Parts: sequence; structure tokens; C-alpha cells
Amino acid sequence: MEMNVQARYGVNPDKEVLEILQAAAKTQKVEVLAKIYWGDAREKLCEAVDDLKVDTFVLGCRGLGPLKRALLGSVSNYVVNNATCPVTVVRGA
Repeated sequence: MEMNVQARYGVNPDKEVLEILQAAAKTQKVEVLAKIYWGDAREKLCEAVDDLKVDTFVLGCRGLGPLKRALLGSVSNYVVNNATCPVTVVRGA
């Protein structure tokens, strides 16, 4: 992640999390990319899927109750139904 983006938007990723991701990526020989999208999470996650041309997408869900889900909508449900790739939802994440 470019430092000027961090400074401009006040985004400070957790250093320990970034170190864990970098170590895991090196061990598993995978590429880790951090991107920042601003806006409605549902739409921006689907946009990221298209921008990054991913083969599959894994996301967690908070497990909102029926009332909150009805009022707020479910991000994971939206992504499952609108993403252009297969989506795996991890409950309790």
C-alpha cells in the first residue's frame, strides 16, 4: 500500500496484520495486495472482484439478526448474489 494514500486518507493498517500477511504470502508463494475502496461495502466488494479479476472470493459475515439484516441488508448476501466469481462466506468471522 502506498504511503501517500495512507497519509492522505488517514488509513493505518495494523502493522502486525501486514507482517502476518507478508509472511504467509512468502511461505505459500502467493501475492498479497492491499487496496482501499471508499463507499458502500456491498458495491465496492463487487467492484474489487471485477478490478482484481479474482478467481474466487472469501469473506466473513457478522451474523446479523433477522431484524438488523432486514433493515441494513446483508453485505455477504449481496456479494454472493452479485459478484462475478464464486463466493465463499465464512460465518463467525
